[in-house]
Amino acid sequence: MSRRQDDGPAAPLTGENWTLEMPLEDLEATERFAHILAAELTAGTLLVLTGGLGAGKTTFTQSLAEGLDVTGPVSSPTFVLSRIHRRAAEGPDLVHVDAYRTDAEGLESLDLLSTLAGSVTVIEWGRGLVEHALVGEGGSWLDLELESISAEDRSSAGGGKIITDFSESEEDLLGTPRRAMLRGYGPLWLRPPDALNG
Repeated sequence: MSRRQDDGPAAPLTGENWTLEMPLEDLEATERFAHILAAELTAGTLLVLTGGLGAGKTTFTQSLAEGLDVTGPVSSPTFVLSRIHRRAAEGPDLVHVDAYRTDAEGLESLDLLSTLAGSVTVIEWGRGLVEHALVGEGGSWLDLELESISAEDRSSAGGGKIITDFSESEEDLLGTPRRAMLRGYGPLWLRPPDALNG
């Protein structure tokens, strides 16, 4: 059974060891965050990427791929479900999966277990579907939730400024601000990556 168009992201799973909340003011901040996180990821890492439509999951994954130094362009695997991006030098490949249009049985048919050990596996819309199937009951994974901060949220926080200029702004060019919530699960992620925890 595939996810309905109006379904939002699933709620976070219980049992996380820690949660980091980070504001990402623009595309450059999102890119920096993805590069820092990429430096902390090793082969066998499962990253479940969550967020509503348009929250920036694919944009984040493109920057993560740059940080991992994988070859070729990274685009959304919505219609093919899974793409493998090879590492340019030594290190893990990137397996990028979009679970939006499938279910646990469909994901099982991708045989992600065969690539997990040698790759960083990023699964969009996978929360609650993939964690235990791929890493087992006592396994480890990261959960990253991206959330766009709407203009209404920003204006209510900033005193309700009235907008009279509708031309393209610097903010439009740099992208919508986001909030990132990174959670660690299992024995490999007992504490946040040092590079992000400070």
